Amino acid sequence: MNKKEKHKQDLVPLFDEFLETGNADTIVNYLLANSNLPGPRGNLELAVTFAEVVEELFAEAPEQLWRFCSQLAVISADEAPVNDPKEFLPFCGACAVGALGAVSAACYQEALTQLRGVAGDLRWRMREGVAMALQRLIETQSETTLTELEGWIANGDWLAMRAVAAGVAEPLLLREKQTAARALALHKKIFDRIVSVNERKSEQFTALKKGLGYTLSVVIAAIPEEGFAYMEQLIESRKQDKDIRWILKENLKKNRLAKNFPNEVAALKHLLQ
Repeated sequence: MNKKEKHKQDLVPLFDEFLETGNADTIVNYLLANSNLPGPRGNLELAVTFAEVVEELFAEAPEQLWRFCSQLAVISADEAPVNDPKEFLPFCGACAVGALGAVSAACYQEALTQLRGVAGDLRWRMREGVAMALQRLIETQSETTLTELEGWIANGDWLAMRAVAAGVAEPLLLREKQTAARALALHKKIFDRIVSVNERKSEQFTALKKGLGYTLSVVIAAIPEEGFAYMEQLIESRKQDKDIRWILKENLKKNRLAKNFPNEVAALKHLLQ
């Protein structure tokens, strides 16, 4: 029995109790006890399993499960600070909100709205939870979700853009060429926003910049011809922009590009000199 199977075996009876009594204390205590926090890596297997169990049971009590997960997702940083076991609760909540939006048309729009709010959280784990949730929504409702995410970019919020970039940077999703093309288009829109703004000293922009330091390479690996052409275009038009240069250099270091496309990477590195 692997970790996810063990967590599912533990969680199912706890959820059965919750659905019968309305008391979620045993679920919450299980998540806290197995969060792996404080520590460098939260228990991702448990978070994924939690979302899967909620998804499987959703038809039995949709309102009760939605309310529980959405309440978890908005637990604040004051109540659940970074690296505290309690931070794992909103992380799991965000993952589950994405899962429920993916399987329920009634919850879809509300899930996106809630995730849009959580995307602005300064806790990095919460931003990762939003990215994982978006990936689940893209998996089941690709076209609609990708179109919705364009609006997250248009409002100019750096952390919302970071959520979009991380959300589409999933190799399994990018196997679908249309999704890969849309992911590259979303990245282009993000870069357009960046180059239109001179004030880039905020903590929020730094988070976006660091995220783009890897997400662009994930997308380009899936759609290399168009992706490398766009990188070349960025270099030619924004070679003196230190933030753009940093992002491009970081992506060219990634093995997914350096090992699989050595000639293209070498040519772009030469242009950056």
